[in-house]
Amino acid sequence: MMQIIHYKELNEFLGSNEIQLFKKLQEIISEINKSTNLTRLIEGDDYWISQVYDSIWPFYISPHKKMDGKKFVDIGSGCGFPGLAYAITHPNSEVYLIDSSRKKTDALQQIIDALNFSNKIFVINDRIEEIAHNSLYRNIFDIGTTRAVGSPSTVAEYILPMLNKNGSGLLYCGKWNKKDEFNIRKSLDILKGSITEIKKIKLPKHKGERNIIFIKPEENCPDSYPRAIGKPAKYPL
Repeated sequence: MMQIIHYKELNEFLGSNEIQLFKKLQEIISEINKSTNLTRLIEGDDYWISQVYDSIWPFYISPHKKMDGKKFVDIGSGCGFPGLAYAITHPNSEVYLIDSSRKKTDALQQIIDALNFSNKIFVINDRIEEIAHNSLYRNIFDIGTTRAVGSPSTVAEYILPMLNKNGSGLLYCGKWNKKDEFNIRKSLDILKGSITEIKKIKLPKHKGERNIIFIKPEENCPDSYPRAIGKPAKYPL
């Protein structure tokens, strides 16, 4: 049986019901991992800090901002972080999880079927370079996230076309420096977006540095973005 570990670092964010859902999510992912390799970050600090804490802390650092009751999209959702973590902590939001891997979207659907989410959750197996040009999804989301998907300039090209005029994109980054900021500001000029704030923390349990780059549209992203499959990753703006 999986060991139950309590983390005081999460108490400021999570209630007991949310903790139980994250424990159940851990059990389900661990079971799926036996036949499908989804993630290695599933035990102890790797799960509770590198997955759960790292996924949710950006949504609690600006208490004046309402983060629930939103239309949310997670691009490259993998095994569900931060997308399912957001769903657990923001039960009144509508959540869309996008991943190009059929193996991962099948696993996401299996997880959703097994957990009692309050949210409407939609799993989409497609390339973001394709779906971002679909009028059903373009310019409609309040919040967009990407985590461990690509460079900041690449993921900005994925996120901005999905956001509505008041939307907010969250880019999860490790190390961050002035050169990174210069490069993404150049990219955002092309994409008609801007940085609203940059937040930095040291993750608990010596799990490293984390920066969140908050971006927003200044006007609708030009129709030509994102570029064709593979180009945003191979040739960042």
